[in-house]
Order: sequence, then structure tokens, then C-alpha cells
Amino acid sequence: MSHTAHIRSHRKPRRSASTLAMRAGVAGGVLGTLAVAGASGSANAAEPVTQTLELPTLTADLAAQAAQSADATEQAAANYQLQAERDAAATKAAKQAKADLADAKKKAAEAKKKAQEAARKEAAARASRTAERTTLSTTADAGSTSTSTTTSTSTATGSAAAVISFVKAQVGKAYVSGATGPSAYDCSGLVQTAFKQVGISLPRVSQDQSTAGTQVSLSNLQPGDILYWGGAGSAYHVAVYVGDGMFVGAQNPSTGVVERPLSYDPPTGAVRVL
Repeated sequence: MSHTAHIRSHRKPRRSASTLAMRAGVAGGVLGTLAVAGASGSANAAEPVTQTLELPTLTADLAAQAAQSADATEQAAANYQLQAERDAAATKAAKQAKADLADAKKKAAEAKKKAQEAARKEAAARASRTAERTTLSTTADAGSTSTSTTTSTSTATGSAAAVISFVKAQVGKAYVSGATGPSAYDCSGLVQTAFKQVGISLPRVSQDQSTAGTQVSLSNLQPGDILYWGGAGSAYHVAVYVGDGMFVGAQNPSTGVVERPLSYDPPTGAVRVL
């Protein structure tokens, strides 16, 4: 025996096998836990790396697809809007074309109606002139002297003489529509200018001159009376009766101012302003 064996504090207590086994188990469990945790941590640490590498690629693809889808949607919307605008414009153009066609038809119908009315009036005037000419010709052929007796005054006096002298002085001058002298006249221009010589102001056109005075019968004409062709108020030609069954008038561009017998172109009526 050692000389220190009797001292209690120098003794090393023996550990029991169970205590050592427990401690070994605890240590093994801790090491196992750490190993598991380490493995788990390593696995968990590896996953973010994998995801970090793949996520940007997936995100870019989705963004590109979303952008393409948005562009396609926007383009489709633009196409729909353009088509709608075209359809609206076409509808508006069709309505306007329909309205223009209706207006053109209406104007054409009105023009046709006016042309027919003008033709009817012209035919009526022509018939009236023909009937009057036939009547006067028949009277002349029958040797009637009543008209020549009442219209044969060849010697005019006063204002009538001045008018007659003036119109006879214009015989041979040209016929020009709208002219009132001194080198050319139309029918109403000659009559107006002739009566202006004696201080009488007449209307400018034949229609108005045919109602400017007192209506007189063709069988009771006097020198200086205004003869008219057509209806009173709608006459298309005028001249001046100069006596002895003759008249002076600016007939047309072919003849100019001429002196002719009543039978040459029998008038429709006459008015007296002197």
C-alpha cells in the first residue's frame, strides 16, 4: 500500500460503467444532433443557391411573355378601334351620299318641271302669235279697210312725231342684246330710248313696257303706240307703231333695226303712253 493511500482526498473515485455509458450516449446524441443539423443546414444552404440561379431565368421568361401578351392585347385594341372608326366613317359617308342623291334628284325634278313650264308657255305664246297672224292675214286678204282706216294716220304731231322720227332714224343699226344706243339696240332698248326723247321714262324690259300704258285694240292703233308680242306683262318683244300699217323695231341680230308692215309679224297687243 502507498504511503498516501490513507489520505482520502488523494483517491480518484471510480466511475461506474453506467455513468460512462450515459455520458457516451449523451455525447453521441449531441453529436448526432449536430450532424443532422449540419446536414440539414447544408441542405438548406444548398437550396437557396439552386433557387437563386434558376429564379432570374424563370422571372425573365414570364416577364417577356407578359410583355408580349400586353403588346398583343394593346395591338388588338388598337385594331378594334381603327375598325370601329372606319365603320363609323363608312356609315357617315353612306348617309351623306344618300342625302346628296336625294337632293340631286329633287333638284333635277325641279329643273325638269321648270323646263316643262317654260316650254308650255312658249308653245302657248307661239300659238297665240300664229292665231293673231292668221286673223290679220285673213282680214287683209278679205280687203278689210276698217283697220287701215283707223291706223293709217301717217302724219303724227307733237311727242308722237318726235318718237317716230327718232325710231326711223335708227333703221339699219345693229341689234345687240342689252344695248340702248346710240349705235346698237335691243327691242326694249330702242323703245325706251325713243320715248326718253320726249321726256317719258319707260321700264327697261319688254315685259314691263307691255303694261306701261293704256291697253288699246290693234284695230285702233295710233302712231307712237307701243306694240308687243306675247302676253301683257309677259311680252318677249316690243316695237313702235309709226302709222300706215308699219312698225319700227329692233328685231334680231340678223336684221337689226327695221321698218316692217304689221303683216310681217303681227303683234299680240298694244299700249298707248302718249
